Amino acid sequence: MKRQLTTLIAAALLSGILAGASAQPALKDVFKNDFRVGAALNQWHFSGVTNSEVAIIEKHFNTISPENVLKWGPIHPRPAQYVFDNADRYVEFGLKHDMFIIGHTLVWHAQTPRWVFQDQEAKPLTREALLERMREHIHTVVGRYKGKIRGWDVVNEALNDDGALRRSPWLRIIGEDYLEKAYQFAHEADPDAELYYNDYSLEEGPKRQGALKLVKGLQAADVKLTGIGLQGHYSLDKPTPGQIEETIEAFSKLGLKVMITELDVNVLPTPDGANGADISRSFAVDPKWNPYTNGLPEEVSQRLARRYAELFKTFLKQPQAVSRVTFWGVSDRSSWLNNYPIRRRTNYPLLFDRNGQPKAGFQAVVDLRRTIPNSNNQ
Repeated sequence: MKRQLTTLIAAALLSGILAGASAQPALKDVFKNDFRVGAALNQWHFSGVTNSEVAIIEKHFNTISPENVLKWGPIHPRPAQYVFDNADRYVEFGLKHDMFIIGHTLVWHAQTPRWVFQDQEAKPLTREALLERMREHIHTVVGRYKGKIRGWDVVNEALNDDGALRRSPWLRIIGEDYLEKAYQFAHEADPDAELYYNDYSLEEGPKRQGALKLVKGLQAADVKLTGIGLQGHYSLDKPTPGQIEETIEAFSKLGLKVMITELDVNVLPTPDGANGADISRSFAVDPKWNPYTNGLPEEVSQRLARRYAELFKTFLKQPQAVSRVTFWGVSDRSSWLNNYPIRRRTNYPLLFDRNGQPKAGFQAVVDLRRTIPNSNNQ
């Protein structure tokens, strides 16, 4: 009897969520003349499990990115082994719903197994051997989804905050031209796919200058580079709209599409006060860094709504430059910010709450769009 009651309550709750969702305007329709609107999916979203987040994805988004299933570690865990099951499901989900499917990511310093950079004796590979390993991986993964995945984050987070190239194993073993080679291999595997460079904190001056130098170098090498991904891991007050606008304009002037690829707004304090997505940041669990376990105060909720309206107003200022805005997650329940950079926190960074309901920020961006003339960007 208890189990039946629990099932009935869950069904009623889901029914209420779906009924409420049907009355909402779809974000992809609200911004259809401006840019695509998307979300990052985890494996539960395309595993066949029905929940409120799947309903949100189907209704509101026309482009998707994978949180993890296409990163090197999950898809190519051992030298002779590829595991495509989850990646195949992700792509099938996008095709079923006629979405613009993004591949994330091919070359990154993190979530790449140690063996990638080592020979059978655990010694560092030669330049030639690592280039061949990179080529084989990219040709295999991109080739499998040729014509299905339409845009790839080829290289992810190659820069330090000061704008210098990160001293990753890719750089140490191959040299600076590892970036050129990665784009060359991806273009060989699927000549029609869009190819991107993706990074965080590009709104900060030194890192932005480093990224502009990187992009100009790739363009001078005559490799295909379609766009730049600004990850958009923001806080309630940083970066400023001016910093974001200047960054969009700087990359647009180089002939690149600009995408906001991993948008969320952290509302919680952190010990170092930093934003971005440097996964090396980690702090001990402490209640003082988790102040809103019983719900977000109305004042903070309204600040978050105003911040989202401010961000989207900035994105809409340059409609010919911004081609996509993708949230890093679907609802607050599944956001990575519940565990980064401090585990087991209760964060509220997205437009949908833990029950799949639209928050004040959702209405704020919808209302904002109604006040701005159509741009006819798409």
